[in-house]
Amino acid sequence: MSEPINIMLVEDHIGYRDTLIQVLQQVAQINHILAFSTAEIALRQLGKISPDQEPDLLLLDLKLPGMSGLQSIPWFNKSLPNLKIIVLTQSSAEEDFLTAMAQGASGYLLKSATIYQITEAIHSVQSGGASIDPQVAKYLLKSLNQSASPKVTPVRPLSERELQILTLIANGNARKEISSRLDISINTVCYHVDHIYEKLNVANAPAAIAQGFRTGIL
Repeated sequence: MSEPINIMLVEDHIGYRDTLIQVLQQVAQINHILAFSTAEIALRQLGKISPDQEPDLLLLDLKLPGMSGLQSIPWFNKSLPNLKIIVLTQSSAEEDFLTAMAQGASGYLLKSATIYQITEAIHSVQSGGASIDPQVAKYLLKSLNQSASPKVTPVRPLSERELQILTLIANGNARKEISSRLDISINTVCYHVDHIYEKLNVANAPAAIAQGFRTGIL
């Protein structure tokens, strides 16, 4: 049984925010939910929250009044260095995705994601993984395949199995799904993923996907 997760939600759309809160409150292992309409209010309240209610994971919209979600990510990281961040947005723009990942987000989902996809992303990111919306992955694949930028050969090429796993990650599959598809244990998947990150010199799955496209191995 995984540890209970405290969630912080920063979302200015009242209807979407309230609906998401109601649904997440019914999800196992989600212990406490804090919700705010702006990043500024959320950051101010962090200093007043008791330790047992400090958020473990942040669901963050990008298009917020005042400070944008992208601008706020470094501030949340500074306030709570161990906080995991999943962007939950309507934007499938490549620039927004890459900026969010560079700022330290561990996941990127569109608001069209199902509650199952959202909860799977929460548990994956909280356990040290990463999550990327399948629609965003497909968009990036198409965009980067059309790019005229030169390909760069990676210093340490991936094995056939590592390339297979990276391709599945780029298609939006979580580690559990990869384990099932390839009929290997989740520990074996994690072992290969660690080697992929090491070889590509990246810290998470979204960065690995971007590096894979840039180097031409995807």
